[in-house]
Amino acid sequence: MAADKSDQQYEHTLEESVPLRENARHRRYTSERGALPKDEDEKGRGVKRPSESSNPQQIKRDQRWAACCQRLFLSWIGAEWIFLILLGIFLALLSFFMDIFIFLFTDAHRFLYHASDSNVMLQYLSWVVFPLLLMLFAAGFTQLFAPQAAGSGIPEIKTILRGVMLKEYLTFKTLMTKVISLVCVLGSELPVGKEGPFVHFGAICAAVVCKFMSFFSDIYKNEARNLEMLTAGCAVGIGCCFAAPLGGVLFSVEVTSMFFVVRNYWRGMMSATFGILIFRLLVVWKKEEETIMALFPTTFRLDHPFDLQELPVFIAMGIVCGFGGALFVYLNGQITRFVKKQKAMNNFLISNCFVYSGLVSVFISTLTFPPGFGQFMAGQLTQKDSLISFFDNRTWSRDGIVEDFDQDDHLFAWKHPQANVFVVLSVFVFMKFWMSALSITLPIPCGSFVPVFVIGAAFGRLVGEGMATLFPDGIETDEVYHPVVPGAYAVVAAAALTAGITHTISTAVIMIELTGQIRYGLPILAAVIISNIIAQNLQPSIYDSIIRIKKLPYLPEMGWGHQDKYNIHVEDFMVRDVQYISLKSTYKDLLKILRMTKLKKLPLVKSAESMILLGSVERAQLCSLIKQRVQELRERVEGRYEVHFQRSTDESSAASADAVSPKSALRRSSDTEETTDTPTKSSSILKNLLFGDAQAVMIEDDGDVDGERILREIKEWEEQQLDEQVNFNNCKIDPAPFQLVERTSLHKTHTMFSVLSLNHAYVTSIGRLIGVVSLREMRKAIEGSLTDEGLKLRPVLISFQDYGTGANNFITEKTKVQKLLDPDVNLTQQPNTSDQ
Repeated sequence: MAADKSDQQYEHTLEESVPLRENARHRRYTSERGALPKDEDEKGRGVKRPSESSNPQQIKRDQRWAACCQRLFLSWIGAEWIFLILLGIFLALLSFFMDIFIFLFTDAHRFLYHASDSNVMLQYLSWVVFPLLLMLFAAGFTQLFAPQAAGSGIPEIKTILRGVMLKEYLTFKTLMTKVISLVCVLGSELPVGKEGPFVHFGAICAAVVCKFMSFFSDIYKNEARNLEMLTAGCAVGIGCCFAAPLGGVLFSVEVTSMFFVVRNYWRGMMSATFGILIFRLLVVWKKEEETIMALFPTTFRLDHPFDLQELPVFIAMGIVCGFGGALFVYLNGQITRFVKKQKAMNNFLISNCFVYSGLVSVFISTLTFPPGFGQFMAGQLTQKDSLISFFDNRTWSRDGIVEDFDQDDHLFAWKHPQANVFVVLSVFVFMKFWMSALSITLPIPCGSFVPVFVIGAAFGRLVGEGMATLFPDGIETDEVYHPVVPGAYAVVAAAALTAGITHTISTAVIMIELTGQIRYGLPILAAVIISNIIAQNLQPSIYDSIIRIKKLPYLPEMGWGHQDKYNIHVEDFMVRDVQYISLKSTYKDLLKILRMTKLKKLPLVKSAESMILLGSVERAQLCSLIKQRVQELRERVEGRYEVHFQRSTDESSAASADAVSPKSALRRSSDTEETTDTPTKSSSILKNLLFGDAQAVMIEDDGDVDGERILREIKEWEEQQLDEQVNFNNCKIDPAPFQLVERTSLHKTHTMFSVLSLNHAYVTSIGRLIGVVSLREMRKAIEGSLTDEGLKLRPVLISFQDYGTGANNFITEKTKVQKLLDPDVNLTQQPNTSDQ
């Protein structure tokens, strides 16, 4: 026993000593390995050293730094000034390269003309065929890829900024189509310009850049803000054409916006300035100019630019230009309406769009052929060369005879051996006037600013040459003779005629920046204002005229000729038969009203008796309610029909269980096929029942009495379900649609529609819906056109009667309020309603 105990103690001691020996060995091993490097130690043990970045804290720190750098980068890239700089650079490059290609086309045209000078017929063909090919390509390319690229685009931009989105006009496809076609049109030397299309280019570029910048900043996904950016694009577009940043911004404000948001002014100014700087630097880089200067620099005298005795002449020129601008707009509108009214011609031109453009191109090229009739109007000069010659400070003639100039000089083209300068300039003004009015009606990208500019400059040169002939020694002031400068008259008349057509004052600023002549600012402004006063009382602007012809949804301005419209109120022209829905409306009523009208929004009233306006509901919301209800009915009908079909199938199977003959088996298989086709037939019946004519379904199943009974039950059940009231709880309702009272004046209504970009407004009286006003009624009231019932105009002195009946009106309104709040109240005092 003692031996056994000693053995057990020995084994226990061994078991305890083994871990101790192992620990001592491990300590000795680690102490020996301590002298080795850490990397070799880990490598010897097969342990991979973790990287420093695997530290969780270090990883989080790096992630925070990366996120911070990303936010800074996106905020920097998505900054507004980056957007404005990109917009300016893009339009500057576009204008610069377009000018290069236009110059190449015109230079090729001149080369072909001079290369064939040995034969007049060859010269004529080279003069006519080359522009014809370019014109046919431009017209066909436009109609094939983007018909919306035709015209200047300013009327459409005005409509878009008004709040009516025309998305196809702001696509990259439209931009490229219009750029290529416009280069061909201007290369054909048709009397059109590029300034109007460049306003469209600016708007498209702004929209495209907004889409690009939306990847970096979510603020560019806001449509309302992007509309404001379009105004900056319009400013850059017109500024890059004339190298006039201030005039371009003001022109975009006057032309595209009826009410301008002031915060957009610095955006347009910054983008236009940067774009014009790049545009003019590219010209210097091309070594066309030595430094940045005006686009059409002049060398008028600065010590005594004009005499005060010349101011009446400048004002008279403004009057003539005002009448001329109105006549140009009228002529352009008549040509467009004539083409559209001739149905046979209109259909032919629509199907053969390039024929009209080709015929006009051949006709104008024939008239401007230099050896032919073009010798009386300097047909060999381009529009730019004509402007340079008109702004020249030298007097062309003495006693009407053009002086001798070098053949390399632009003024040599105005010398004719059998006609004096007055005949040549008069023919030029007359011919270019109707040619330009005709050319801008073509279905091609074109503008009217530059051709009108050239016509006005020619008229001013004509007046200036006449003044130089009347006063050959100059105008005397304090016994000092100051010579007449005919080029200054061209500058003044060009701005005045353009202002009369566009109804803008900014043309004066554009002219000052275009020529660098601040000394003639007073005559230019005087002529421009006088021209505007006359033109606005006779005709709308060229852009508003095109809007009316195209029937775009735009609200006309209330100009100086609409003083009588200030006495009109909303109750005089509102629509009283209003389509509405109420809280008591059924699904059947919704279907009926949705089929009757195409309105995007419908007013929601409390009941047909009270007509209390609760809000408005969009058409899409009502359609979704109908679809949900139809889906519920479909599921219920299909469920009931499947139960009945299963029951009838079981009965037919039990009845045919005893049939064992081949004929009966064949009959049973055919019955099964017919039964199998029944669900498909039932689905078509349900579709016709819910969305079509139920009687057709009844006739289709005339042989099946049981089917007729089922359909009759389904129809009765459906009518019962559709007669239920609509549940508007799941419908989005606008609780505060824009409202007017019946005594709101037309002027105030026009202002509200313009500032808020409204399309319609509800007219209420003490909360009750009594009418609705839309853009159509506003246009009719402003333009003075009568409706079918007639537009009731309020007499001018009716306001004095309103003051006399003020007490009765107050009692009447108070009575209406009391009746509205408590319909059962018995009022002792009855108002006098004879005046209502």
